[in-house]
Amino acid sequence: MDRIDRKLLNLMQRDASRTNIDMADEVGLAPSSCLRRVQRLRKSGVIDRIVAILNPAKAGRGIKALVTVELKLHGETHMRRFLDIAVAEEAVSQAYSVTGETDVVLMLRLRDMEEFDALCERLFRDENNVARYFTMIVIRTAKEETAIRL
Repeated sequence: MDRIDRKLLNLMQRDASRTNIDMADEVGLAPSSCLRRVQRLRKSGVIDRIVAILNPAKAGRGIKALVTVELKLHGETHMRRFLDIAVAEEAVSQAYSVTGETDVVLMLRLRDMEEFDALCERLFRDENNVARYFTMIVIRTAKEETAIRL
């Protein structure tokens, strides 16, 4: 990956809806060369996918919560089982197996507290492998970035 690839990737991370001609002009390439580079970056897996980033509040999911989960039973089988259940939940936008005092960290995007309560019943209270869970409702977001600076 060279300087031009990094420049293209930074442009696409800011706004992937830009035309190939616009990006080619900005990085100083012919449109065909620019397109080949982007296709190569996609094929190699550097570009994982191209998505639209929604405004959560306008999309009806204005409540954001972070949940840490401590499991009773550990090991890959138990972790995988819990994560499989968690990622199937519509409100779970991110799920991580982590090191430290907790086992799992979940990011939730919720419509309302009723949805949160129902999710807690299904995921934490009914799930016999959850020892404890702690919820933090996000009051203000200081930074939320999807771009990886290159």
